Amino acid sequence: MYYKFNGFTQRLVGAGASAAYTPQGLKPVVSMESPTLMFATPTKIASEAPATVEYFGKNRVPDLQKFFQKPDGLPVYLKRGLPDQLLYRTTMALTIGGTIYCLIALYMAANPKRQN
Repeated sequence: MYYKFNGFTQRLVGAGASAAYTPQGLKPVVSMESPTLMFATPTKIASEAPATVEYFGKNRVPDLQKFFQKPDGLPVYLKRGLPDQLLYRTTMALTIGGTIYCLIALYMAANPKRQN
């Protein structure tokens, strides 16, 4: 005997084999054909791809590696000068301000005003 879950009565009820193996009214997919293409772009095989890859600009990675690995005593997040310093200081100020705000909110929640 096969059973399935009845969503209306919230109990197990007797069922046939086909109903038990497709629970909650789900039906097996009958169609085995592929869906229609949304974008009819031709596909390229890897062997058909061009041997050289064209880039729009110069590869800047080696220059940036030299710049960031220079032993000048500065941390990486401050190497680019004034913009990095402004971002760092703004982040630190917001972090400290948020911490103070959270502590004040916790204090106010822990000590509510008394009703007379």
